[in-house]
Amino acid sequence: MIQKKTFTKEQAYQKLKHYCAYQDRCHDEVKVKAYSLGLRKAEVEELTTKLIEENCLNEERFAKLFAGGKFRMNKWGRVKIKAELNKKRISAYCIARAMEEIDENKYNDTLEKLALKKWSSVSGPGTNHFVKMSKTRNYLLQKGYEPMLINRTIKIISEK
Repeated sequence: MIQKKTFTKEQAYQKLKHYCAYQDRCHDEVKVKAYSLGLRKAEVEELTTKLIEENCLNEERFAKLFAGGKFRMNKWGRVKIKAELNKKRISAYCIARAMEEIDENKYNDTLEKLALKKWSSVSGPGTNHFVKMSKTRNYLLQKGYEPMLINRTIKIISEK
């Protein structure tokens, strides 16, 4: 049987500090990492608190960066971003603050560009107006955009 290496509290703290410095993390990710280093619950809570006090670990900052990055790079909608943040056990307050980071005009422009691209890519035998609408709507729902905005955007695109 392979013996898992255990770390002293100070060694684990340095590893966790480096882990947070490399990339912003949420509390849950740091706790999982701490447990993987062989720490017990009391030590994990203590070190997590210490990292928060030193501003190495900031959940609001993480949520804002996560939301902005997923929107800009992956073109995700608010619904999908919120769902992913909820999976990471981010507080409702931090999620709300993160959603404020997404510029409304850029959001609508991105939605329209994605819709136009998908609309024009749907072709083939038997492709009628309703098939295009359905495939475009499903694609945008999968990307995490709100149904009401999708319907409005598809209506505008289909009338062009």
